[in-house]
Amino acid sequence: MTILQLGIFALAAIAINRLKRNRELALLAISIFFLFWLQPAQQFVSLVFWIPFATLALIVLLWLLIAAPEARAWKINWQTILVMSAVVLLIDLNQFFGLDQIYMCTTPRLWMLGAALALVFTADIFFWRIQQPKLWLGVFFIGILLIFIYLKTPYLVTESFMLIYALRGTDAPTKIIFTWLGFSYIAFRLLHTIRDFQTGRLPALTLGEYVNYVIFFPTLVAGPIDRAERFVPELRNPVALAEQDWAEAGRRFFIGLFKKFVIADSLALISVNEILIKQVHSSAWLWLFLYMYSLRLYFDFSGYTDVAIGLARILGIRLPENFSAPYLKPNLTQFWNAWHITLTQWFRAYFFNPFTRSLRTKNFSIPIIIFITQLSTMALIGLWHGVAWNFLAWGAWHGLGLFIQNRWSEWMRGKMQTPPSPRRKLIFDSLGIFLTFNFVSLGWLFFTLPTPQSALTAIVKLFGFGL
Repeated sequence: MTILQLGIFALAAIAINRLKRNRELALLAISIFFLFWLQPAQQFVSLVFWIPFATLALIVLLWLLIAAPEARAWKINWQTILVMSAVVLLIDLNQFFGLDQIYMCTTPRLWMLGAALALVFTADIFFWRIQQPKLWLGVFFIGILLIFIYLKTPYLVTESFMLIYALRGTDAPTKIIFTWLGFSYIAFRLLHTIRDFQTGRLPALTLGEYVNYVIFFPTLVAGPIDRAERFVPELRNPVALAEQDWAEAGRRFFIGLFKKFVIADSLALISVNEILIKQVHSSAWLWLFLYMYSLRLYFDFSGYTDVAIGLARILGIRLPENFSAPYLKPNLTQFWNAWHITLTQWFRAYFFNPFTRSLRTKNFSIPIIIFITQLSTMALIGLWHGVAWNFLAWGAWHGLGLFIQNRWSEWMRGKMQTPPSPRRKLIFDSLGIFLTFNFVSLGWLFFTLPTPQSALTAIVKLFGFGL
């Protein structure tokens, strides 16, 4: 996103804050508009409209399966349906307005939109009548995962589009571009509500509350990943802003902008990349470029988080924190408790903990359980960023690091009969911060370079070999 777009986000948040009535509907309309407005350009230009449309259709259909009976009544949802339909129609009518500079203008013909809406409404009626949604929830769960895997697998995207170009008898471009805005975060919110519905933890949500939760515009692109049971109460009763709250919201917003557009974008000029790895023949310079890349990632991602938290605070919603000085943690476990906190909490709640409980019933030894669960969890976190060998290697790097650190901590706990003195603790913590930061930084090579082989080559060069 650009500074201009984030500025428009801020103005929209302030405008909604000033409303005395229908704030939820206004937030819904703005979030839907931004969902379409931010969708990146595609090689098939009509997808700029149909991808956000598919997002809304998926959300509505899933809501019909998980909504409690008291939340499904027409009288409490008709305004939401009207607002959603009106915003989508307004966006489609831009083919007559031609406001290219304001929002996307590649829209379908009205009859195509009418046919799509009719199809969605027909599906709505079908899902409305389902009394036992267990089977269909499984279908949605698997379908969301398959969409996610497809989007995160460059080979699948390229091959599918190459096939389409071949069937159309046209030449394919040298690079295939297909982006589904925010699906990485949307998918996790949808999967979370499915699992919480199945376990009886999901609160009763109206259609407007559910759509607002899934596509809440401050968190649409870069999170954090909130929980419906935490988000919706504040959506219903926004936290009032005193003067100091406005100051705090503004501070977070502008600090986030400074982190992203001043610090992170400046560090990008001197961060490690594939070209630098090949051209630089000094291990000292390579270490410097690697450290700059580590800092760039932090300031870029935490900057967007600060912006999201500031915007949400203006709207009366307190989002969860996503970073807590991760590079100052003395071990890898604490690092992952402070880096992308909501992502690790999601995996801990919906994969790590259930998987650990399952393995314990099979009488595996504790070290084996820790090894399997930590390695598999971090591998999945790696694949969440992209289904590619480099991301899998990055996840395995951290999974193995967490296992080794866990075993070391257990061993040291048995050796140390008394707590260390403050001075020794300071020395241990300082050494731990140094080792953890360097371990994480080396891991970023797997993250940013295209193959594990190139990352290993870079690590060899960092230690003075192969220069």
